[in-house]
Amino acid sequence: MAGKVMHFEIHGSDAKRTQEFYAALFDWKVDANNPMNYGLVGAEAPGIGGGITSSCEAPRVTFYVAVPDLAAALKKAESLGGKTAMEPHLVPGGPEIAMFADPDGNHIGLVKDTSV
Repeated sequence: MAGKVMHFEIHGSDAKRTQEFYAALFDWKVDANNPMNYGLVGAEAPGIGGGITSSCEAPRVTFYVAVPDLAAALKKAESLGGKTAMEPHLVPGGPEIAMFADPDGNHIGLVKDTSV
């Protein structure tokens, strides 16, 4: 399957409270022991891993799709009526990501597929 969903994010107004809520609700093990307090949720087959964090914007849920070329995917999204929301950049110690807004304003993440 092309364009596999690889990661999810849940953005709440209070990271700790949101992390505790989802940990209790789904028995997720959330590890926020990092400088950004980004709550990592490990992948368990057949599911995917994700993260729980705070947002200075409105709370939202985002998923990340693996693509071979971030810039090309952003350009294609724009040609279909989307808008670039975040240019490609490297996450410290992590993958290269980008983000676009679809025509309705939903934010969708892109992650560089390094398997190709």
